[in-house]
Amino acid sequence: MPSSRLSLDKLEMRGNFIHRHIGPDQQQIQDMLAELGLNELEDIIQQAVPADILTDEPLKLTETISERAVLKYLRRMRARNQVFTSMIGMGYYGTILPAVIKRNVLENPGWYTAYTPYQAEVSQGRLEALLNFQQMVIDLTGMELANASLLDEATAAAEAMTMSRRLSKSASNNVFVDQDCHLQTIAVIQTRAHSLGYEVIVGDPYQDLAQQDFFAVIVQYPGSKGEIHDLGEMTAIAHSKSALITVAADLLSLVLLKPPAAFGVDIVVGNSQRFGVPMGYGGPHAAFFATRDDYKRSVPGRIIGVSKDNHGQIALRMALQTREQHIRRDKATSNICTSQVLLAVIAGFYAIYHGAEGLRLIAGRVHRYAEILAAGLRQLGHHVISQCYFDTLLVHTPHRAKRLAAHAAESHINIRVVDPDHIGISLDETTTRNDLRALWQVFSSPFASLPDINALDASLTECIPESLLRTDDILEHPVFKRYHSETEMMRYMRRLARKDIALDRSMIPLGSCTMKLNAATAMQTISYHEFHSLHPFAPLYQTHGYQQMFAELEDMLCDLTGFDAISLQPNAGSQGEYTGLLVIRKYHEITGQGQRNICLIPASAHGTNPASATMAGLKVVVVACDENGNVSLDDLQAKVAEYHDTLAALMITYPSTHGVYEESFRTICDLIHKHGGQVYLDGANFNALVGLSRPGKIGADVAHLNLHKTFSIPHGGGGPGVGPIGVRAHLAPYLPDHPVVKGVNPAKSKYGTIGTVSAAPWGSASILAISWAYIAMMGAAGLKRATLVAILNANYIARRLAPYYPILYTGKNGWVAHECIIDCHAFKKSCNITVDDIAKRLIDFGFHAPTVSFPVADTMMIEPTESEDKAEIDRFCDALIAIRQEIKAIEDGIADAENNILRNAPHTHRLLLEEWTLPYSKQQAFFPASYQHDDKYWPPVGRIDNVYGDRHLVCTCPPMSEYE
Repeated sequence: MPSSRLSLDKLEMRGNFIHRHIGPDQQQIQDMLAELGLNELEDIIQQAVPADILTDEPLKLTETISERAVLKYLRRMRARNQVFTSMIGMGYYGTILPAVIKRNVLENPGWYTAYTPYQAEVSQGRLEALLNFQQMVIDLTGMELANASLLDEATAAAEAMTMSRRLSKSASNNVFVDQDCHLQTIAVIQTRAHSLGYEVIVGDPYQDLAQQDFFAVIVQYPGSKGEIHDLGEMTAIAHSKSALITVAADLLSLVLLKPPAAFGVDIVVGNSQRFGVPMGYGGPHAAFFATRDDYKRSVPGRIIGVSKDNHGQIALRMALQTREQHIRRDKATSNICTSQVLLAVIAGFYAIYHGAEGLRLIAGRVHRYAEILAAGLRQLGHHVISQCYFDTLLVHTPHRAKRLAAHAAESHINIRVVDPDHIGISLDETTTRNDLRALWQVFSSPFASLPDINALDASLTECIPESLLRTDDILEHPVFKRYHSETEMMRYMRRLARKDIALDRSMIPLGSCTMKLNAATAMQTISYHEFHSLHPFAPLYQTHGYQQMFAELEDMLCDLTGFDAISLQPNAGSQGEYTGLLVIRKYHEITGQGQRNICLIPASAHGTNPASATMAGLKVVVVACDENGNVSLDDLQAKVAEYHDTLAALMITYPSTHGVYEESFRTICDLIHKHGGQVYLDGANFNALVGLSRPGKIGADVAHLNLHKTFSIPHGGGGPGVGPIGVRAHLAPYLPDHPVVKGVNPAKSKYGTIGTVSAAPWGSASILAISWAYIAMMGAAGLKRATLVAILNANYIARRLAPYYPILYTGKNGWVAHECIIDCHAFKKSCNITVDDIAKRLIDFGFHAPTVSFPVADTMMIEPTESEDKAEIDRFCDALIAIRQEIKAIEDGIADAENNILRNAPHTHRLLLEEWTLPYSKQQAFFPASYQHDDKYWPPVGRIDNVYGDRHLVCTCPPMSEYE
């Protein structure tokens, strides 16, 4: 039909984004359907999905909004946010993201669409960037070891508490928390401690410590109200009681201050937000965690380590990466799965861009402005309590604090009301001379003359004693000295990015990880000033745009899930698990069933499930799976009967972790409810339910959603993630609240909530707009179509690969859900080829491997998502089929049993520089597929020696000579 005769709806291109997001066009869909013996896309529902989980109620998301309309709508929404100059502090500060980093990292899909670096050979670029971050943290804190980031400062402090309990020899059950820690940090610690049975004592460590017993001390340095104290005496007291001491430090202040390690402390945590990462109304931001080398095997999260490849070249990898969830599981003290990689990368690049001298200038300017501000306030007759400070002042304002804060707001400045008699003022990198004058105007009488900045500057003496000033050099590694021009920075970031395989190069077929398109239109929101420049504790009247977005996103998610309420606070999927289980525990306590502490978890579950249950204070009981990969109903019935009086919850992933729609889901839910338990649905695979089924209507009581998977927030190389939870009405009153911002849970129970689980009231708020935009542009029809195409793509892959690799589990009519598992264990017996050999050989074809050996050893779990078209899927299948032929050559004795193309993979360019001695051709090694002649991915390193890396754990930057 000529375009001039199309209907107006089609001419307006309202649903055009659906075809941008979904990879296969109509012809490709028909070709795949024909391969599977189907006529229409909707036929998939009858073939693959159990009838009793399908929804009959139409979604409210009926209208699809065009990309242009979404941007226009968001422009009006963000205009409702008022961005004032923020001087609230409390761990969040204005900062300046260098444009070269913003353009080449934050807005570059080569960085933000990469996956967690489990396949280290294709992740060397971001691993090096993370190693730089670790080196920066080690240098500034003075500690011996740092990890590759955590979720936020408050949760990092909670992780330090649980690590201290594991390491401390103290018999005490108490943790002592500095009353001058940030309020959100204290709240998160209290939440975590309550579920684990610890007692939290909040007090003045400089007065009360010696009289208390405890296994851990957590102090702020500088304090939340600004004061800097010598930590030496309290460290000695803590160690005399066999306790560990944790310091929550401000990273920028450590450029000038004596590092915490110099006081002998055990753990240092904090936030790297002010190293170039905008406040974003709370996140995402990369926390840091540094400690002693002796404690390396107890550190939560990921550590990047230096190893070598099979050519003896330096190579990086995640060290000790299976320690917690995959080894300790129900004994884990942390459920951190990934972290905030993209933000840690940005913070590391910020330090590289400025170098030691640049950071000293920034920190020095912030501190000098604070001293000048204090002197001016005193000159105006005000009592500045702060004596030794870096950037934050406490001002005594008897009965005038709220009035002065309102006066400051009239000048578009937000300051902190500490209590009715005290004001807190925090300065930062963005502070100017005009800001000082505006503040003095707020604190002065109408006709008073303002202090002279230059005169005060000339007369000031340093407020920090020499004993607390830094005397050692920082950032001495060449990487922090080499890239200070924009040209060199741009090239360095490109060199790192080209070492990795991200979605801008090829599909990443990771089962259970859903590496779908992160649309450029939705991603634009992260660069909007009105979204990324708000302090999370800004007055609510200044954040109407955000409040509108939260309300609309919550409505969207409730509509899609069938739940009655949503909490956006959990800032990772693992946090969502933990939060959901706390809500269940709280519900049982309030209903007089506090003895219910058993959590049933299928054997196939992701490792974060048992770890989260343990952290929530529950006892894990494993439920067996049958030969088809489903939950064993016989074993489940036996377990619920055994624990009838103590059953708290069942954690179940649906579709299952094995990639199958289990037929008995509703039966399982009914069984749990009959025995007094609640059903926790792990929403990792919700992308196979959207538009087809609502978990809240088919038996689930609570579920977390991975917005970075189902709803297209990018993985960012291992974070950011968002894991909000949806609950049915009876659980809503117990959803998280916040100690600083009121009204986070409007349905708050008179019995209280579970407390606070993340530092910011609405978690990683600035990236929620990505999911809002994705849902708005897809609409009900687009979301349902995406689900069906994801199922179609997965089953097409299963059909193509079945003659070459056994498909391990199938469900109704022999179909899989949105992912399939191929079984590779027979190759180990037939020719000593492992699933890892296949994964490394895929690199030679230019592909990131699927999920390896999870949830079943010696398998690959493949998930194509709806974003990949048939041509890309065929390219991937052709690669796996070609590898199967290479395996057959080994099985038949045609290829050498040891010195073969799979065992030697991946093949790096360095082999071209040596005499070719391998028993196969260069063509086979480097160009196994013809398309590679035009666009070849060259792996930067050969196969990495994991054992060597763990036995020789080095987590700092090697000298530059090692890279040359």
